[in-house]
Amino acid sequence: MQQILCADMVLSMNTERKLYQPGCVVIEDDRIVEVGPQERLKNQSGHKVDLSGRLLMPGLVNAHTHTPMVLFRGIAEGYSLFSFDGWYNSIRKIEYVADADMTPPAVAVSCAEMIRLGTTTFADQYFYMDQILPVVRRSGMRAVLSYGIVDEKDDQVVDRELANAAAFLEKVQGEPRIKGWMGPHALFEDNRIETIRKELPLAEKYGAGFHIHMLTNSGEDDFCRQNFGKSAAQMMIETGVLKHPVLAAHCVKLQEEDMPALAEAPFTAVICPSAAMRSGAGAAPLKAMHKAGVNTALGTDNVANSNGYDLFREMSTAAKLMSTREGQPGAVSAREIVEMATLGGARGMGLADQIGSLEAGKKADLISLNLNEVGWAPHSGQDVYTALVYSISGMHVCDVMVDGEWLLKDTRWTTLDYPQARRQLEDARIELQRRMDRNDERL
Repeated sequence: MQQILCADMVLSMNTERKLYQPGCVVIEDDRIVEVGPQERLKNQSGHKVDLSGRLLMPGLVNAHTHTPMVLFRGIAEGYSLFSFDGWYNSIRKIEYVADADMTPPAVAVSCAEMIRLGTTTFADQYFYMDQILPVVRRSGMRAVLSYGIVDEKDDQVVDRELANAAAFLEKVQGEPRIKGWMGPHALFEDNRIETIRKELPLAEKYGAGFHIHMLTNSGEDDFCRQNFGKSAAQMMIETGVLKHPVLAAHCVKLQEEDMPALAEAPFTAVICPSAAMRSGAGAAPLKAMHKAGVNTALGTDNVANSNGYDLFREMSTAAKLMSTREGQPGAVSAREIVEMATLGGARGMGLADQIGSLEAGKKADLISLNLNEVGWAPHSGQDVYTALVYSISGMHVCDVMVDGEWLLKDTRWTTLDYPQARRQLEDARIELQRRMDRNDERL
């Protein structure tokens, strides 16, 4: 039976950027059948869902995060996670005393928070994928999960991790909502070129992309220029990495001279503005990327860094940060920012034919927002993209759907038990603190 969702506003994000006031989205099974004005569609046969006072739009896409790291929320204050020293001294040394059993409640809390705040799809990069995968399945979210690889300049470690990555990629074959990718932490600096060459055949075999960190500072470029006489982007081309889709988080120090080549490749720069600002890393050259035609998306990064999963907040932060960087109001338009959080992420994950806009034939991945909450008034004459970027938060979200199934209905989770996950995460954090204190005593 068809579902007919009728709302006061439907923001399609289709090629014509159609906005229907009021509008309907007609869904059959997991697909959108039709989107259009309410007067034409509301009387179709099927189960009518009255979403009066709501805005329907595509679900948001968080193109870079690390879901287990909510376990470390609040620990990294005063450290820059965009530098090796800051990351190692605040997070990496804690990861050594954490363990796999702490992962499931952290992932459950992360997924529940993303759902509550309007995210339907996310890209994750971490280890412990055997613990992450079942929780993501249970959440009902769509995800690209990348097996995290840190090259410790130990060939045995590399061979072990590549074997684990291969086993994970094999396991997720045929998953309806989950794709498996490779997750080298950062190319050239902590994944040696020999390791990268070993990773490429796996990506080829499984049709996987690469989810990496790139140019949070000038380290990769400096290393590549000193050792190979080329920039990091040029080395990605030379090694063949850019024959595969790449989600490159941060790109704060990306040079304009490399942008045209990246625009021609299946490359996406994922901007995480709150994390970059919190780490004192500066602002990525987003306006120049758009001018060059580079695909861009938004992410939260880990919430030990950004402290939250609200992509509406990231939209607002990104827009204001770019205006500050460029010294120009509206340096990157509100519509461009909303596109980054929907279609941009979908393109980066190879899912643009499935999600990112509300169009016939695409998956029924969407969210509703309460138009009667504070921040919307007055509706008359207000640009919807401006409202979404500068006035709205994820707490305006009421309903979340993936594949035609409700993951959140009237602000209540349907797939995850958030209170239970919070209690379990609290227990894990207490145990983590106990281990940290014991380590400190030994020192």
